[in-house]
Amino acid sequence: MTRERLEPLTRAARLRPGARIAVVFPSGPVPGDRLEAGLDVLRGWGLEPVVMPHVRDGHPELRYLAGADGVRARDLERAWCDPSVDAVICARGGYGAHRMVDLVDWAAMRAAGPKAFIGYSDITVLHEAFARLMGLATLHGPMVATEAFREDPESQESLRATLFEPESVRTLGLPGARPLVPGRARGITYGGCVSLLAADIGTPHARTSAHGGLLMIEDAAEAPYRLDRIFTQLLRAGALSGISGVACGSWRGCEPYAEVRAVLADRLGGLGVPVVEELGFGHGPTALTIPLGVPAVLDAPEGGPGTLTLEVPALI
Repeated sequence: MTRERLEPLTRAARLRPGARIAVVFPSGPVPGDRLEAGLDVLRGWGLEPVVMPHVRDGHPELRYLAGADGVRARDLERAWCDPSVDAVICARGGYGAHRMVDLVDWAAMRAAGPKAFIGYSDITVLHEAFARLMGLATLHGPMVATEAFREDPESQESLRATLFEPESVRTLGLPGARPLVPGRARGITYGGCVSLLAADIGTPHARTSAHGGLLMIEDAAEAPYRLDRIFTQLLRAGALSGISGVACGSWRGCEPYAEVRAVLADRLGGLGVPVVEELGFGHGPTALTIPLGVPAVLDAPEGGPGTLTLEVPALI
């Protein structure tokens, strides 16, 4: 197996007041009232939201999709390739990014240059594609129509500061973050929703290994035995070979957490790297913004708290 060593990725420019931010739907649909509430938050930051034409569409037969695959791919392309758009944020996750990722014209998007891209959950598939096909660092952060974006002040401020004042958010983590496996590690951040990372294995542009990577993982609504299966798949495929550390976010709906914690200790403890739990990103009530593709240091001291410290700002 070829060893792939992670390197720092290209960072996009920070935003300024008046910047235009496109809202896309690569995965599932969302009720309009939730979308409008999120758009109001963006406007309150001095941004101009640009809702792509098919955001409010639905698939004619598969109601869990926000429109046909090709339409969702074209909306992402058009948003990215529009020179008046400064950043792109997803409205929600759900399911569907795997169906459209190979329909995107990545060459055209590379030619359009870097921009900030924000999302999580099913959007993990696109984070990996941006990293692998464009060499671009992205932001694992709350999406416009999600609860954390609309209602949690800490989640809102984490994303706002990252977009406008990235040097002010270099050390990340909630007070309750603690070491599962103590230690300290340096590497390049990558990852997202762990079930989506496992689903990516064997696809055309999937990672074969991640030497030097700091793995950021979280998930939602997965029973502990299914998380065990997901981690076992990643381990058997060699996808965790050579990583330098692991930061775990939220596991909402994966209860009981004591069993989730036992799975994390059992499946990750043998890697011989530091592991921090409950850092505060993902599907939880607080969703800190975590840059992917940047050098960082993971601290998991005995007694805690665990932290992730970025060596460079998320955006330039």
